[in-house]
Amino acid sequence: MPDLNIVDWLILLICFFLAAGIGFTLRHGIKTAGDFFQAGRAMPAWVSGLAFLAAGLGAQEVIAMGAAGARYGLRSAQFYIMGAIPAMLFLGVFMMPLYYGSKARTVPEFLRLRFDEKTRALNAIFFAASAVLGLAVVMYATARLLQALHVFDAIFLFVGLPGRWSFTLTIAISATVVLLYVFLSGLMGSIYNQVLQFFIFAAGFLPIVLLGVYKIGGWSGLMKAVPAAYLHATPGVGHADVWSMGTTGMGLVLGIVLGSGYWCTDFRVLQAAMAAENQNSARRAPLIAAFIRLFLPFLLILPGLVAIGLPTPQTTTMTRDENGAIYHEITVVPREAEEGRGLVPALMDPAGSKPIQVNGQTQLNYDMATPQLLLNVLPTGLLGLGLAALLASLMAGMAANATAFNAIFTCDLYQPYIHKGASDRHYLWAGRWATLGGILLSVGLAYAAFSLHNILETLVLIFALLNAPLLATVLLAMFWKRATGHGAFAGLASGIAVAVLHHGLTLPLDAQRGIHGGWIAVLHRYPNGMAQSFWTAIFAFCVCLAITGAVSLMTEARPDAELVGLVHSLTPGPKRIKAAWWKQPERLAAVILVAAVVLSFIFA
Repeated sequence: MPDLNIVDWLILLICFFLAAGIGFTLRHGIKTAGDFFQAGRAMPAWVSGLAFLAAGLGAQEVIAMGAAGARYGLRSAQFYIMGAIPAMLFLGVFMMPLYYGSKARTVPEFLRLRFDEKTRALNAIFFAASAVLGLAVVMYATARLLQALHVFDAIFLFVGLPGRWSFTLTIAISATVVLLYVFLSGLMGSIYNQVLQFFIFAAGFLPIVLLGVYKIGGWSGLMKAVPAAYLHATPGVGHADVWSMGTTGMGLVLGIVLGSGYWCTDFRVLQAAMAAENQNSARRAPLIAAFIRLFLPFLLILPGLVAIGLPTPQTTTMTRDENGAIYHEITVVPREAEEGRGLVPALMDPAGSKPIQVNGQTQLNYDMATPQLLLNVLPTGLLGLGLAALLASLMAGMAANATAFNAIFTCDLYQPYIHKGASDRHYLWAGRWATLGGILLSVGLAYAAFSLHNILETLVLIFALLNAPLLATVLLAMFWKRATGHGAFAGLASGIAVAVLHHGLTLPLDAQRGIHGGWIAVLHRYPNGMAQSFWTAIFAFCVCLAITGAVSLMTEARPDAELVGLVHSLTPGPKRIKAAWWKQPERLAAVILVAAVVLSFIFA
């Protein structure tokens, strides 16, 4: 169990009370549905930018990118940068003027304005489902993490209950805190909490990295401790098998499909930028987030690399002689730690008796890389801050899913199809009760997620199934005026269907048939779940693009006059402002892009 003292517990309690307190403080400013779902469109650029970034700092960033560092080495930093930065820049320069200028409250509502109701309904239904599922995965990751770290075990030992109850306690605490501030203050409370949680994350993770690198012997010690393959990944070699897709496939997936599919179309992150006070602020929000993201690999990926490079714990026996009496001191290390590599433990079978092996190789629980480093390097006092940083980042992801779900459900499903013509106050409360329902449903799904062994691969699979075809639809909506509603609906439905079919016919080498694929038949096996998800995204994107284009050419397009403000070529460009270069989106984006390319070559 971690050695938490009163200072550590006090830090954790303060963070929880601050999160709930923000919701109570802001509740008086939530008077209309627009305040609840769009934060009154009054957020400054820097606030929207930090919230935009923090919304993505959920399990897929904090836990999974540390796991990627431990599994794939420094090359994963290239994925982290080039898989997101170009997409975020493209969003800020070209897409936000249309999202924001259309006055759409959600992405499905933008599709209704551009196409028709059926396209909106299809996207809204699938996105609402993915938001609940995403919330459940993050909730499960939070609870499983604290259970594995035995954070609350001392409490249960004190009252005579088994430690496994910590899973339920963690879900209850995280779900209650997020429910409180989202229910009371909606998107505004979520945005300000995400800003707070980002600063807590940065303050907690910086000591982890500095002390971890110091413990391994500095940068030179890290270079000696980590195998060369982790520093310069070779396609097809061991841990780097995910890169064996080839340069063309990786470029297509990282730069266009998955990165853009998430950052350019996922309402969980877009809602922060769409709540900005004006169009220029909305455009700068993702650019501010992109600039800060350039430096995050040092906080997120480096811990995983340090964890895999440190010595593997072993059970030891020390013998000493005191006044003729011989004493044997035994330091017992759990089997999963002894069978692991560095500080990364082995994956154990459901009974916890032996490690899971595939083709004679022990499978590692990479998701525990960053948490185990945290426990091993942070002293008492800083340990509470490190745990608070983990919880803050995970809760930011939970809040993003909760606010996205309540907006999509209320604005795109409840208001147009279930209860039309109600008062503004009615929809405000509908959004609040949707928050409660979504979180309760996610709690149930979190208990069904015990078969998940890799959070990153699970979340990437969700994005591949839904965001990749949506990206093709949105790109054609904004940049091809000939695209029609019939084409968009047919393409989006076909893309999702092909993605689901591909997942049902393929399976990673280290997985059993079921939730990880192959539930129809196993026609092909991929090296791992990441490669499977990458190709799922490619097929979904390409099919959606082709079907939308073909059906659109066979159906009648809307007149140009109806598409002003919705299609890039028919919409006047944003007015140029006289200000410093960092306040001009185009120039700021150019500088960030150059920096991203330079860092990408360094990490490659």
